[in-house]
Amino acid sequence: MRILIMEDDVSAAEAIIKGLADAGHEATHAPDGEAGLEAARGGGFDVLVVDRMMPKVDGLTAVSSLRREGDSTPVLFLSALGEIDDRVTGLKAGGDDYLVKPFAFAELIARVEALCRRKDTGGQATLLKVGDLELDLIARTVHRAGVEIDLQPREFQLLEFLMRHAGRSVTRTMLLEKVWEYHFDPQTNVIDVHISRLRSKIDKGFDRPMLQTVRGAGYRLDA
Repeated sequence: MRILIMEDDVSAAEAIIKGLADAGHEATHAPDGEAGLEAARGGGFDVLVVDRMMPKVDGLTAVSSLRREGDSTPVLFLSALGEIDDRVTGLKAGGDDYLVKPFAFAELIARVEALCRRKDTGGQATLLKVGDLELDLIARTVHRAGVEIDLQPREFQLLEFLMRHAGRSVTRTMLLEKVWEYHFDPQTNVIDVHISRLRSKIDKGFDRPMLQTVRGAGYRLDA
């Protein structure tokens, strides 16, 4: 996918672009809000990664302008401002997600890819519920029966996919393609390891297990 990086910190932008390239994505850099607006208006981007504090035009103003012009490209805000009010301001300005600096690069990749998937499906719910299990894509939180569950970025992606297919069996091939973006079987136990970790986090200590292994088929999340 094609990603526009609006970031005035050149070294930070270069690191992001390299990481995205290593993950198989193409990124373009705009060093300020004015250049970012011009590039975004040219179209062709799947996701915009926007720093809130930029010269010439700040990130909030840039995104607000694009939204008024009818541009619905998903936006991930990056900012050192991490208070709840700051996040709310970013979302109200037209952002779809908000990541606080400093951040783990794996989480940036996961969030960008999640935004792209939502765009590809025409927009999907950002709050998923299966039984007493709840996943919030904006706040990046997971709760079961009111108890917060801490997940790593890949575990979060895996759970999101399972919740979107709740009650249905998903195969290893589906997980490899949609969660890991592998279009081949790497012949490793990567899925088994992550399923085991996820199961221990969302089922351990609760009355009823939700994550089931379907013999010969794959896995199923069932309330």
